[in-house]
Amino acid sequence: MRRITTAAAVIAAAALVLTGCSSPSSNSTTKAGGTLTILTPSTTVSLDPASSQNLATTTLGLLDRRLTTWEVQPGKDAKVVPDLATNTGVVSDGGKTWTYTLKSGVKFSDGKAITSEDVKYGVERSFSNQLQGGLSYHKTLLVGGSTYEGPFTGKDLPSISTPDDKTIVFHLDKSFGDWPWIASMPAFTPVEKANGNPATYAKAPITSGPYKVESIKDGTSLTLVRNKYWSSKTDSVRTATADKVVFQESQNQTTAVQNLINDTGAYKDAFGAQYLGASDLASVNANSSAKQRVATSSAGPIQYLSLNTQRGELKNLQVRQAIEYAVDKKSYLVASGGAQAGTLASTLITPGIAGRVNYNLYKAPSTGDVSKAKSLLAKAGVTSLNLTLLTQNDTASTAQAQAIQEGLKRVGITVTLKPEDADSFYTDVAVSNPTFDLAMMSWQPDFPSANANISPLFDSSQIGNGNYNVSQYSNRAVDTAIAAAQAEVDQKKAQSDWAAIDKQIMADAPVVPLIYAKQSFLHGSGVGNFFIPSFPAYPDYMTLTLSK
Repeated sequence: MRRITTAAAVIAAAALVLTGCSSPSSNSTTKAGGTLTILTPSTTVSLDPASSQNLATTTLGLLDRRLTTWEVQPGKDAKVVPDLATNTGVVSDGGKTWTYTLKSGVKFSDGKAITSEDVKYGVERSFSNQLQGGLSYHKTLLVGGSTYEGPFTGKDLPSISTPDDKTIVFHLDKSFGDWPWIASMPAFTPVEKANGNPATYAKAPITSGPYKVESIKDGTSLTLVRNKYWSSKTDSVRTATADKVVFQESQNQTTAVQNLINDTGAYKDAFGAQYLGASDLASVNANSSAKQRVATSSAGPIQYLSLNTQRGELKNLQVRQAIEYAVDKKSYLVASGGAQAGTLASTLITPGIAGRVNYNLYKAPSTGDVSKAKSLLAKAGVTSLNLTLLTQNDTASTAQAQAIQEGLKRVGITVTLKPEDADSFYTDVAVSNPTFDLAMMSWQPDFPSANANISPLFDSSQIGNGNYNVSQYSNRAVDTAIAAAQAEVDQKKAQSDWAAIDKQIMADAPVVPLIYAKQSFLHGSGVGNFFIPSFPAYPDYMTLTLSK
């Protein structure tokens, strides 16, 4: 799935104060060996990188290496670092050509040396219609990518060249400064041609990371054991201290949380892959030991109110600005679970993304500024307004939507809630001419760049057709600025550009940033170095340790 969710998807508990924070949980000593258990509600763990949207710091990172990867640390912005490659890419041709050289000594789990042809083939597989669902940024960037149908047609993609076994070159349609982040995505996993059959790969993958598959029991478990050909000398990110990693699948969340609270047997060396909801945190809060084993992100996905800028009175900037002031963010946060659920938001770029500048164009108390909102509505000539708010049909979303409804009621805006099931909601928010005025949305970028915060939500090319410019926001100057920032290869300059675009968009008030939703996870007492960064707001599987 895309990194889009409704706001309810990241709800935490109301009025709970826990000791968990974003700093690592540490053990006095660690050990090499043992079994790390990961409890997941998923019925299967997808192992084919060509059809995966897996984060670089979670599941597939244990099995697969890419040209680049992510380094995340507590309290620091995520950064792109070399993985299989010697650096994050050498750029030429004004940002249209990116060249990588593979490290010496990198091998597959069958002992074969990893070559540039293996990386090329891995990327090419992702274009096949037999492998759907993976992240697709590279498909629109590589020359010829829009018409290429994958290697199983007998053709290769000429825009990926391999001058020798260690060198791979990517030729892009346009300059793109974030290509090093793209090269960290699952599709850039090397794959041996003999192992690349889409029908069988996921059952017996030949891996490049510190682990390989020992057994797959569909719906029950996935067991990983050490890949003896992986070497920490070529890998600065993964620590791989456990001898074995077991994913326990189809886990009931309530049961999994209770087992982690009890902290006995295998659960001492386990953690939950699903963030804690309201009832989970209530259970944890009742146990003094478990409270010490909760880690919470300092921030997370942005939850926001989307305003349909092409509909009725919302076409008027002053009306949209009035809504910015009228919304009661404090009430929304309380409905979401209070301080444990998030922090108030004012920017589009989320914490944990390099270059983010903290600002607030619509300074107001956390409960809003009713008089300022009424003044703007009066200037717009609007004395009363009736709007529909699209939301998901569940208890948590309803509570949040009601908080928005009550806040706007104070300034003479009547909001009618329009709850829908998840499938209908996702369909209706992504059409070209939606019939709603407001929508409750949440977004986590696919990679740690402001580009991924802003482009999918505010570039006019992302209106409709299943895309997520839900505000129907179209500003030619912003489109031009986005294109320039995407093309910028100087990352410091690009980060400055994105920060300026953030403010440029917010001046048009197409959305109301509400909160950066925190996410909490529980682990057993034997798991160390357990922390949740601001981005991504999930545990870093690559650096977990086990205690003696």
